[in-house]
Formats: sequence, structure tokens, C-alpha cells
Amino acid sequence: MINIEPVGRLRLGKGLFRNHLSSEQNNNLKDNIIIYSLVILLIILFLLSFSIGNYAVSLPELIKIFIGKLLNLQVTWDVTMETALFNIRIPRIFAAILIGAALATSGAAYQGMFKNPMVSPDILGVSAGSGFGAAIAILLSWNIVGIQLSSLLVGLTAVSLTYFISKFLSKGNNTVLILILTGMVISTIFSSFISIAKYVADPETKLPAITFWLMGSLSSIRNKDLIILIFPFILGIVPLFLIRWRLNILSFGEEEAQAMGIDTNKTRIVIIICSTLLTASSMSICGEIGWIGLIIPHIARFIVGSNYKKLLPVSMLIGSIFLLLVDDIARGILIKEVPLSILTSLIGAPLFFYLLLKSNRDNFI
Repeated sequence: MINIEPVGRLRLGKGLFRNHLSSEQNNNLKDNIIIYSLVILLIILFLLSFSIGNYAVSLPELIKIFIGKLLNLQVTWDVTMETALFNIRIPRIFAAILIGAALATSGAAYQGMFKNPMVSPDILGVSAGSGFGAAIAILLSWNIVGIQLSSLLVGLTAVSLTYFISKFLSKGNNTVLILILTGMVISTIFSSFISIAKYVADPETKLPAITFWLMGSLSSIRNKDLIILIFPFILGIVPLFLIRWRLNILSFGEEEAQAMGIDTNKTRIVIIICSTLLTASSMSICGEIGWIGLIIPHIARFIVGSNYKKLLPVSMLIGSIFLLLVDDIARGILIKEVPLSILTSLIGAPLFFYLLLKSNRDNFI
């Protein structure tokens, strides 16, 4: 009698492999469609943003100005509109795209590193540190560049304190927990410093400026601000994208990651430096903007899952779309511009609550 069982098993194995391969290809196709759709949505929102708020520029006027500048044609449009377009509107729109991407990407990286979906970019004290740096600069009547540099440097200093103090305290035990707790302490200390700065500030001039900065706004963004933002953005984004596969391995746990040859300490240092650079540079330009680093990675995870190969770029795109949309609302909802943190809280809190309810049923977090 001829035994055909091995042949049957071989055919079954090939069938399972083909099914698995087909399923993986379908998932990749779906994820690619999602990414391309988000890119198209971002482009559409980018074009619509020019026609919202003060100094509105319609799409036909926008095309005419750009073609005229590219081809060096005779000026047939309002010169004031051109000035507002290139000095106010374009820098602000690009800043919204970059800052939204930076905050969302750093939030996703922190959540992966700490294996905690409740973590946000300000967990290590960067928000409070940046806020205090800006408050001190405003008290000293520094110009906008001085405020931005002070915010950036003090934000980086706060995270450095968190890291070195936690490293001294942990001595190799409960490293992640002690890092988070140290970050909470440093955040509290710098928040107290902000309160002191507001208490001694002139209530007529300095205090409103500090309060408005802490609530977040893109209204003062100019071309020179993009230069301050673009280099830290590249230095932070590129390494995170190159090592995003390590975030998948870190999610397995400390021992498993080390068994796979990952130096977890060095990986964490790189993630902390890059994420802090993204967050601190963003906050130095626009002030404190909450919820983006917390809520956007959850939305991305809900759409494409927890694989950081897709999660990080999707978080980046959704972050850009979200902040650009919020900034459009802030410019167009009232005559006086609404601070961004108010809108991100009003939109982010209910959305986060919905995702929490969804997570209890679908367990996607």
C-alpha cells in the first residue's frame, strides 16, 4: 500500500502558506491604501487652509501667485496678499504639519518604549521645562527668538535631569518605573516654577503673554521659525523611523528584547533624545499643545494595528492632519483666534473617551 499521507501534509502546508501569504499581502495592500488616503487628505486640507481666516487666499489666486512667481510673470495680483501668503500663511501651515507630526510621532515612540498606552511626550518633564523656559524669557522681555531658544534649552534640561536622576536611583532595578516617577517629580517642580513666574509677572503685560503662550498658538509663526523647527525635526524623525522595528521588539519585554540582541538601554536613550528633541523644539515654537501625543497614536493603532513599521508613519500623517485641522478651526471659528490647547482638549478628550470604550470591547490598546 502506498502511503500518501506525507503528500497530503505537504499540500496542506503549501495551502496554509499560500493563505498566510495572501492574507499578509491583503493587509499590506490595506495599509498602503490607508497611508495613500491620508496623504491625499493632508494635501486637500493643506490647500483648503489657505482660504480660512484672515488674509484668506482662494485656490485660483493661490495657483496664479505660485505660477507667476515660478515663471517670473508680471504681477497681476494684490501685493499685500502675496506678502501675507509667503510671510504668514505658508510658514504657519507648514509649522502645523511639522509640529503635529512631531508630537504624534514622539507620543507613539514613548508609548512603545514604555509599553504603556497612557504615556504622552510630556511624561519626562519636557512640557513643564519648556513652559518654564518660555516664562522666564517673557519675564526678561526677550524677543521671540530668545523665548524659543530658552524654551528649547530648558525643556531639554528637564529631560536630562529626569534621565540622570532616574539612572542614579534605579541602579538597574525597575528602570522604566523609576524613569516615569522621576519624570513626574521633575514635571511637578517645573510646573511650580511656572506658577511662581506667573505670580511675580506684571498682570498687565507679562502675565497675559505667559498665559497665552502656555495655551499654545501658531499665530506668531514666521519663516525664521521654520528654520529653528526643521533641523530638530529631521534629527528626531529620521532615527526613530530607522529603529522603529526595535519598538516592536521592546514590546515583548526587557528579557526577550535582550535575548534578540537588542541593547535596550541604548535604544531607550536614542528614543528619549529623539522624542524630546521633537517635543521641545515644537513647544518652543508654538507653546504647549496637549492631547496630540496621547490621542493620535491610539487612533493610528486602531487603524493599522500595533506594528510600528506602519504605526509610526500613520501617526505622523494623522498628527499633521489633526493639528492643521485644529488650527484652521482656531482661525475660522471666531473673529479672535482661539488658543490651540482649548480646541485640542475639547476634541481630544471626548475622542479619547470613545477609544477607551472601544478598547474594552475590541481590546486594541
